[in-house]
Amino acid sequence: MRVSRTQAAENRETVINVASRLFRERGFDGIGLKDLMKGAGLTQGAFYKQFESKDDLAAQASRRAMESATHRWSVATAASPEDPLGAVTAFYLSMDHSGEKRDGCPIVALGSDAARQGPDVKASFEAGIKEHLEILGRFIAEANAEEAGGKAMAILSTMVGAVLLSRVVNDPDLAQAFLDAAADQVRETVAI
Repeated sequence: MRVSRTQAAENRETVINVASRLFRERGFDGIGLKDLMKGAGLTQGAFYKQFESKDDLAAQASRRAMESATHRWSVATAASPEDPLGAVTAFYLSMDHSGEKRDGCPIVALGSDAARQGPDVKASFEAGIKEHLEILGRFIAEANAEEAGGKAMAILSTMVGAVLLSRVVNDPDLAQAFLDAAADQVRETVAI
């Protein structure tokens, strides 16, 4: 049975969305095409009609994951427009966010995997990271315009590292301590 162009486009978007979440949960090599397509409710044969390769899908899914992360930052800032950096920090450095394997930060979930992928996956991450840095730079410039770019890099690095460390320890108190220490460091970085 032939699928309409509209349905094919919807199927492609579904596969990208599912892959974005499953890659974050299991890693790029942690799920095969058969299980990935099953998660999208499609057959494996449909995959090759929509993507050149699993690497092509990984690049598309990485872009989608980074877009999703940026959107979540926007939602956090909309809830607290008087302190957008504080809102993003509070959201990002929370135990709830730390525990989100499927929907959490793709940099934390896939950063080391992405470093071993091809240029298209790296380009997707790079574009998303640059967007995060731009957003943080704007927040910092509102509070302290000097050296906003360097401070944005330090803040993003601190936040990503803290969430990563909070995920790899068993002790919930230690995990919370990493997140709290990072939040304190972000405030100090902005104040300097």
